Amino acid sequence: MIDTIFHIMKSLTEYLTFNVKTRRDFINITPDIRKLVLKSKIQEGLCLVNAMHISASVFINDDESGLHQDFEKWLESLAPHEPINQYKHNNTGEDNADAHLKRQI
Repeated sequence: MIDTIFHIMKSLTEYLTFNVKTRRDFINITPDIRKLVLKSKIQEGLCLVNAMHISASVFINDDESGLHQDFEKWLESLAPHEPINQYKHNNTGEDNADAHLKRQI
């Protein structure tokens, strides 16, 4: 006799949209995610939060303004926005090659 156990996976998919006034911004979405987890009524498992825009990212760290300023300075030193002609990607008429690189970090 073979017993088969089926686990039904609950899931919830929601899309959050953010418009920022600057080229880069840090947004604490923890309260939004907490509300969605409660809405889902899921008691255990994983919560996947993915930035769907090619030049955006999600990271987990302290929501501390000094740390955000350090990130800004560090990211700009690693992949400066200007001059934009330093990046082959920008030869297509875009100006966001640095954002693609910064996203990877």
